[in-house]
Amino acid sequence: MGISLPLTHSYPLLLGDIGGTHARFAWLTEPGTALSHVETLVCSDYANFEDALAHYVSSSIGTAKPMRASLAIASAVPKSGPIKVTNGYWVLNREHLRAMWGMSEVTVYNDFEAIAFVLPHLDAGDYRTIGTARPDGQSVMAVIGPGTGLGVATTVPIVGQPGAWQAVCGEGGHATLAAASPYQANVIAAARARNHHVSAERFVSGVGLPELYRAVAEVEGLPADHSFNAERIGSLGSANLDPLCRLTMNLFCEFLGNVAGNLALTTGARGGVFIGGGIIPKLGEFFFQSGFREYFESKGSFQHYLVPISTALITTPYPALLGLAHHANNPRPG
Repeated sequence: MGISLPLTHSYPLLLGDIGGTHARFAWLTEPGTALSHVETLVCSDYANFEDALAHYVSSSIGTAKPMRASLAIASAVPKSGPIKVTNGYWVLNREHLRAMWGMSEVTVYNDFEAIAFVLPHLDAGDYRTIGTARPDGQSVMAVIGPGTGLGVATTVPIVGQPGAWQAVCGEGGHATLAAASPYQANVIAAARARNHHVSAERFVSGVGLPELYRAVAEVEGLPADHSFNAERIGSLGSANLDPLCRLTMNLFCEFLGNVAGNLALTTGARGGVFIGGGIIPKLGEFFFQSGFREYFESKGSFQHYLVPISTALITTPYPALLGLAHHANNPRPG
């Protein structure tokens, strides 16, 4: 993971949030400063991560060079070796980047692990709740988010260290998707006929939304337009301009609620479950009027456990970059 340096000798700091569709970069000139030179690049415009990073540095920072880098990537992050974006073609190599830019340290985290870093620091103006329950910033919190894929992470208060938190990430988006109604079971069965495994990400993500659309069409006995991508399905459905897309997006929100409720039960996230990712903000009021919260709470005899747990959409921009900044500016637990 590199060497540790005093904060005063570790700046300027390069921050990056690399997903399957977009890469976001920012710059910290010294500890405690706000993000600067924030820029979002489209991944498909660049052959590889190095080209995108070179463009960002030359266009935004000029001749300055970072002392170190803190990066978040939409992938399971191994302790060493290359890291490939799960739903993309970019490959990131820590040692190569460190040597290429002469940096003292390059640290890499899962992208939702980076968002988990910022959860304890969010204010009421940084999110919008779904339902009446409010977040409890002293207890375990979780984040889930459909973007290109489906990310999941948790942050846990460290016992005996007031104000200290530990982020925990996994690959919960690839857990098997369960049905919460007979209709959902039929839709999952339609997808399983084409896929060996139907994970949560198979439906609740940008790469999965077209698959959900086709499965709903099969169950309904309606023709599917195979030219529809995730963005078109989402925009037509949330605006009620296409009945099949509307039904698909209703199910999308219900499945997300089901998975988020499972996450709260599994991790004990009584502090709240936050929603990140790029899809939900584009749905507008459709999401807040959907069945998300109903299916979040619908856990039989444990509904009473979930009713007081807050669910909230993160509205502050660049939460992963902010999480990286918070983590870089503060000593690590232990």
